[in-house]
Amino acid sequence: MKFYPEGKNPDLLKTFDSVDELKKAMINNEVIESKALICDREHNLHVDLGAVRGIIPRLEGAIGIEDGSVRDIALISKVNKRICFNVLGFEKDIYDNSIAILSRKAVQLRCMEEYLNKLVPGDIIDAGVTHLEKFGAFIDIGAGVNALIPIDMLSVSRISHPKERLSEGQHIKVVLRKKEPSKMTFSLKELLGTWEDNAKNFTPGETVTGVVRSIEDYGVFVELAPNLAGLAEPQDNLFVGQQVAVYVKSVIPEKMKIKLVIVEAFSEAEAPKELTYYIEDNHIDYFQYSPQNSSKQIFTDFNE
Repeated sequence: MKFYPEGKNPDLLKTFDSVDELKKAMINNEVIESKALICDREHNLHVDLGAVRGIIPRLEGAIGIEDGSVRDIALISKVNKRICFNVLGFEKDIYDNSIAILSRKAVQLRCMEEYLNKLVPGDIIDAGVTHLEKFGAFIDIGAGVNALIPIDMLSVSRISHPKERLSEGQHIKVVLRKKEPSKMTFSLKELLGTWEDNAKNFTPGETVTGVVRSIEDYGVFVELAPNLAGLAEPQDNLFVGQQVAVYVKSVIPEKMKIKLVIVEAFSEAEAPKELTYYIEDNHIDYFQYSPQNSSKQIFTDFNE
């Protein structure tokens, strides 16, 4: 079974007309998704299953809650979001109503054993962006299991915060960069194209839009695509993140340079663009960003 980020597989979103239907799902060890309605003061998650109410006890809420390696905010933050779980059994409340006892941790353990533990560096998978911090983007790599994309692995073009590249709730593709016993680190930039892949979209003489990423004494770096930036001559009254119109003066592959002239600067910052992926396979061993004839060679070897 392939495991997806929570909320990405519509086939898992279900309600049940009877307790008997839910019992069949329990016998079949079926993975189910439903929206978390509340997180009570004991940090148990409550969901509506249709025929009955379901409760995910705090210690069944996620891998790491019991040993303290995952904080309870990981449960609180799931309110009003779809979460996955198995049915463990049934209990009666004080009014003699049936309550389904559920486990999200059980699905995560199964996801680790059957899917994530089998991944190797270079594997490309689906992920969901769950949280953005200055140092990187946290992603759901399956059944709510989290991993990190460090900020320097989000793109070749440098950004000051992941929110300039991604948004929470966004579904993306990522590649496994490093696998350790206790964590996996992912990357995005190798999927967003080489210098040549991106540069071929820009022709000398045309005027296009870009985003100011860095302002130096010798010039202004303008991002034309997540994996491509050009250098414009210095100009006053600009700010990082500002949207600009630039004239493409020249494209020089052997030096990996694009020379630009800023035509106009706009007052607003630009929202993250939709990502374009240049790799359709589900695995890569080697990625070379720089052109073959470039004096500077930039690459990623996933077999190291």
